[in-house]
Amino acid sequence: MAKGKSGTGQLRILVTNDDGIHAPGLKVLEKIARKLSKDVWVVAPEEEQSGSAHSLSLANPLRVRKMNAKRYAVRGTPSDCVLMAVRHIMKEDEPDLVLSGVNRGQNIADDVTYSGTIAAAMEGTQLGIPSIALSQAFGFSGQSKVKWATAEHFAPDILKKLIAAGWPEEILININFPDVVPGSVTGIEVTRQGKRDQSLVRVEERIDARNNPYYWLGFERILSNPPQGTDLRAIYEGRISITPLHMDLTHQRTSKALSAALGSLEGPVKRRKP
Repeated sequence: MAKGKSGTGQLRILVTNDDGIHAPGLKVLEKIARKLSKDVWVVAPEEEQSGSAHSLSLANPLRVRKMNAKRYAVRGTPSDCVLMAVRHIMKEDEPDLVLSGVNRGQNIADDVTYSGTIAAAMEGTQLGIPSIALSQAFGFSGQSKVKWATAEHFAPDILKKLIAAGWPEEILININFPDVVPGSVTGIEVTRQGKRDQSLVRVEERIDARNNPYYWLGFERILSNPPQGTDLRAIYEGRISITPLHMDLTHQRTSKALSAALGSLEGPVKRRKP
């Protein structure tokens, strides 16, 4: 990874999230980023955008509020924030690295398709910038308090090692910290994406003051029995999960099988002009 395109000799780091500009996890990530570089920029959503996935605001204009020289709030999605930062706010000296998080709650298994935190890292990757998403799991220990100290303690060293090692283009890195205090972390594991038990997804119906129903979507925080080697298993057993995610969603084996199955079909016959 090239350092200091800005001429400072420092990594130029863009920090963003999906929990919003005032989220505690964003403050934690700023601290982490400043242990890697002095050139840290923050461009984050004005309001919480959890579950926004990799969406762009195409039907509404984006509003940008400058809070100080290197801190901006965008009325838009996490993907909007990264795009605005790279193509507008920081266009003269683009970031060397995008860090997204630290998310309040894990982004593992099927979560990655919903997550605005992951989406911000996707957008950075699409723009050709190495990108990492960070999330702090909570709720598994039976406590509602988020153990931000775990991410803050381990992330700087992990990030330094990842940056030194590098990774291919079209890949983003997804890091999840377990719901335990730093001293209880049982290890670090490079994992594959797991599969959540969809029976744990719930729709909760409530009644408003006018006797009309409304609904909340959520997940039961019940431990399943995922396979070894998955991000789910690592988090359940107190390990830090590091998952490389590929932007190319093509399933090559199925692609070859379909090509073989469809290979004998002929397209429309082209008639020769008289």
